[in-house]
Amino acid sequence: MVFPERFSNLPDYAFPRLRKLLDVHEPGGEPISMTIGEPRHPFPDWVGDVIAGSLAGFGRYPANDGTPGLQTAIARWIARRYGVNVSADRQIMALNGTREGLFNACMALCPERKGGRQPAVLMPNPFYQVYAVAALAVGAEPVYVAATEATGNLPDYTALPPDILDRTAIAYICSPANPQGAVADAAYWATLIALAERHDFRIFADECYSEIYRNAPPPGALAAAEANGAHPERVVIFHSLSKRSNMPGLRSGFVAGGPESIARMKQLRSYAGAPLPLPLQAVAERAWSDETHVDESRALYQEKYRIADEVMAGVPGYRGPEAGFFLWLPVEDGEAAALRLWREAGVRVLPGNYLARETAEGTPGADRIRVALVAEKEEMRRGLIRLRQTIYE
Repeated sequence: MVFPERFSNLPDYAFPRLRKLLDVHEPGGEPISMTIGEPRHPFPDWVGDVIAGSLAGFGRYPANDGTPGLQTAIARWIARRYGVNVSADRQIMALNGTREGLFNACMALCPERKGGRQPAVLMPNPFYQVYAVAALAVGAEPVYVAATEATGNLPDYTALPPDILDRTAIAYICSPANPQGAVADAAYWATLIALAERHDFRIFADECYSEIYRNAPPPGALAAAEANGAHPERVVIFHSLSKRSNMPGLRSGFVAGGPESIARMKQLRSYAGAPLPLPLQAVAERAWSDETHVDESRALYQEKYRIADEVMAGVPGYRGPEAGFFLWLPVEDGEAAALRLWREAGVRVLPGNYLARETAEGTPGADRIRVALVAEKEEMRRGLIRLRQTIYE
């Protein structure tokens, strides 16, 4: 039996890899999980009522692109949040979670060749693993660009050689960044958009953590594109209710961009997508229309930032995140630190190199651990205290 080679060099996904590392050992204390970015704040109390009032929708095939009500709610949210007006039916498509969209956008929009050569797909390193798999699936070359303290924890795509940039078809960017929590400011977006205009590539902006921040709302890619006079198809954005509304199990997000980009994604999705059931689309429509629950959840995360800053005060190299809900902590060896924390303290964290790829310059994140601030506040505090005592004292 012959199998395709294009995925043969992929490492195990981060969490199965972590289970192989840790689960052969007993925990050194009451287990506290700080690995996966699964929000554990309460989701809105009206969710059950909306589903109950929409139960008949389970008896119908759902709208593939999103119901008109959901598309309109998303368009209005984009206008409120970013000051950008988009067409609800031509520039928005509902997603069954943004991972689907981040993959299928590459399938729908990456050309087979660019300038007669293999296209390149740029991505930060470390990165959300779907970016690399999407690039490989379309026969493009994944180009891993270090996102470290030296680059402000965001990739410096301007430093790439012109030869790579000229065959770049897509550049993924995550802001706020997972895992570092760095935010692309207006100047960063302007520079990246100018680069994309010069070398004619699309920007895929993964903005799933946009509503979790310490001080100021992170700028958005669509607003930056409009402010900088970019081509209307230049930027495609991805958002989710998983983090914003504490509903990872709803599997609901959206993609927005230029009409031609969204039309191509809709065409692919009509063959290969899995639309959200209608009662869940009703929940999503309500969620994008309501900011009260988002404000309440953000306030909880801001309290968690303060707890983390307090517990980790004085740790060399500690910097609290600007946004998102991860700590990106310096250690000598991320894998060794994660194993030690589990065996000695019962705390589960993710080695930084599990989110990165090795390049000629090394593996960004090999000397880091990612710590998710998703648990209840006092449980999180206990986990951070144990972590500090085990690793830093």
